[in-house]
Amino acid sequence: MIRTAQGVVEAIEYIDEDIAKLTAAIEGQLQKCINYNRLTGRIEIGDSILVNTTAVDLKLGTGGYHFVIANLSRPTVDIETPGHIMKLRYTPMQINREAVEAQESQYHEIFNGFESLDRMPVIVGTLHSMAAPCSIYIKAKKLDCRICYIMTDGGALPIYLSDAVRRLKNDKIIDSTITYGNAFGGDFECINIYTALIAAKEIAKADVVIVCMGPGIVGTDTKYGFSGIEQGYIIDAVNKLGGYAIQIPRISFADKRERHYGLSHHSITVLKDICCTKANIAIPTFESKEKMERISRQIIENKIETQHNIYYVDFNDISEVLAAKSDYLNKMGKSYLEDKEYFICSSAAGKLALMNAN
Repeated sequence: MIRTAQGVVEAIEYIDEDIAKLTAAIEGQLQKCINYNRLTGRIEIGDSILVNTTAVDLKLGTGGYHFVIANLSRPTVDIETPGHIMKLRYTPMQINREAVEAQESQYHEIFNGFESLDRMPVIVGTLHSMAAPCSIYIKAKKLDCRICYIMTDGGALPIYLSDAVRRLKNDKIIDSTITYGNAFGGDFECINIYTALIAAKEIAKADVVIVCMGPGIVGTDTKYGFSGIEQGYIIDAVNKLGGYAIQIPRISFADKRERHYGLSHHSITVLKDICCTKANIAIPTFESKEKMERISRQIIENKIETQHNIYYVDFNDISEVLAAKSDYLNKMGKSYLEDKEYFICSSAAGKLALMNAN
């Protein structure tokens, strides 16, 4: 059962057409809240609001925000949105969207006539924080490369929650966005990963595509119990449609948990047990002999090199790019300098993409 509370808006720290970040007086304390303007309408100081407090009450990693369920001061807000495809289906927050493949869409026939992605590079990550270093490197090396970011529904569902995507779009690093499944708010809306990939090529006219979930990943310290397992069947979808599938390996030496140290068990599980087709993987040649030996041992022990294509790449140019743009980079509270290998691996996937772009 969800936990709720009522409050009054005291201040608005940030607002645009999609999202408002605000402070509200709730149960005698000032607390942070997020309002999705396209769901619950515009918000103003003094408004009485009903918020979902569940995640904060459970001390989960949501940034300490409550989420506005309703603006009690303006309970009836008419928000015009075209389309008949429902997202957040059969919940009190269900919304209609115009999916680009739907019958009423101007793009409908594109999907019936589609043939192939023509080896378009598609980079598939597991964590949302992989999108920034990957796209930053690509754009730094090829300014006219059109990058489309596809956000899955494995993490946050509203793309508006991502400060990183907002900034990357505003700075013209990411050119377009697509949300599919129950994720919503992209420049284009799709129903599944297959139509999202088609839309990226045929509608967004992307040269390179980056696919990963929104902020937040679910993990349970079990072999298969993590939402990033989607990386496996996304890679298969890319290959099925004739794309060039690039997997971003989750590699870190800042995360001291054994299951995530070096090559994460998330990446090992995806590559060893979930993928039914080959992925292309870029491994930076780190200077530390100890680190490279651990990564190599994990790859060999799990027979990853026999199932997939592995490329070892120099990363000196990657380090230069990321050092200049380090303020974009954040992984679960860790900066570029605190978790270099993680961010470099994400950019290495971008390097492999440019080597194979048309």
